[in-house]
Amino acid sequence: MGFQNEKEYLVYKQSVSDFLWKEVDPLVPQMEETNHIPKDVLFPKFREKGLFGLIIPEEYGGMGLNTVQYLPILAELSKVSGAIRALIHVHLTSARAIVVFGREEQKKELLPKIATGELSVAFAITEANSGTGLDCKTTAVRKGDDFILNGEKHLITNADFTKLFMVACYTGPRDLGRKAMSAILVDLDTPGFTNDPMPHIMGCKGLGHGILIFKDCVVPAMNIVGEEGQGLEVFLGELEASRVFVAASSLGTAERALELSLDYAKKRVTFGKPIASRESIRSLLADMAMDIYGLKLMLEDVARKIDEGKPCPLEASIAKTHGLEMVCRVTDKAMLVHGGRSYLQSWPIERLFREARLNVLEEGTPSIQRMVTARALLSGQLPWALPW
Repeated sequence: MGFQNEKEYLVYKQSVSDFLWKEVDPLVPQMEETNHIPKDVLFPKFREKGLFGLIIPEEYGGMGLNTVQYLPILAELSKVSGAIRALIHVHLTSARAIVVFGREEQKKELLPKIATGELSVAFAITEANSGTGLDCKTTAVRKGDDFILNGEKHLITNADFTKLFMVACYTGPRDLGRKAMSAILVDLDTPGFTNDPMPHIMGCKGLGHGILIFKDCVVPAMNIVGEEGQGLEVFLGELEASRVFVAASSLGTAERALELSLDYAKKRVTFGKPIASRESIRSLLADMAMDIYGLKLMLEDVARKIDEGKPCPLEASIAKTHGLEMVCRVTDKAMLVHGGRSYLQSWPIERLFREARLNVLEEGTPSIQRMVTARALLSGQLPWALPW
């Protein structure tokens, strides 16, 4: 399904928003209480609205949205449910790696199924006892037309329903560095592959995470994504876009926190006046709006650059860092506006506060983002192309 013009896209975007608020939002309290996403109810509706294929190209059965079109939908998802946002985000970011780096036969085989939600794929990068990237301990040793995979991953999002995992591993000698790492697709039914659920998480209730253990798993060499030795390029390349997606998620959560705070400040009366008339509350609201507006402008810039095919690791890291710190500031201030009621689980501010904290940890910590930013700046890059 393509859009002939901006008007058609806006109609679709509004239909998604209506669906989220009318059919997903009422289920959020139940998800919070049970720590369970009712996938049997929601997944068929997600499929009908095209959510599983938002950024998958039309030729492979997806909606074919560009980044500028996708970010507002991610933000809207975040307003309604951080868990649903993260589920869709991981599904699509992992699929995007196949779009960008996969061989044509992989795209034709996998993407149509991913676009309908018949199949889901998830990154398997993080390990409990090592750092991300070159510190990876998982190995895949070549044996004829196969690799023998051994290792362990943890905190793998969507592991409760995903059947295909894109695993970061060493397929060559470590002294080759980044050229020794590969991305390989591993089916859940592979002998020697176990998937154990992890404990419940702080926010985004119902979002599943797993511990993946590979013990002498025989994986066909044809399951390599891209080329052998291209793994770091695959994962880092997708993390660049994914950091922007996480920043858009921060935007949605922050916007919702401000919307709720504005409404509450107008209705809450103390000493005969709405608290919105008090300078302390007005300062909080103004600070929240300034933070949000700054991130929105950043996202407009970096989304356009991604769609133009321009490398933008600097802009992506800046947007991600500002987004994660901004959403924490905004939800902190939203709690101050709401006072004691913000601590009640029956009020959405409490949930938004918890959900915002996931954005701090996704796709690289603030220290990593600052390292990437400083390295780019010192090499002569700037986030703006031309002076005013």
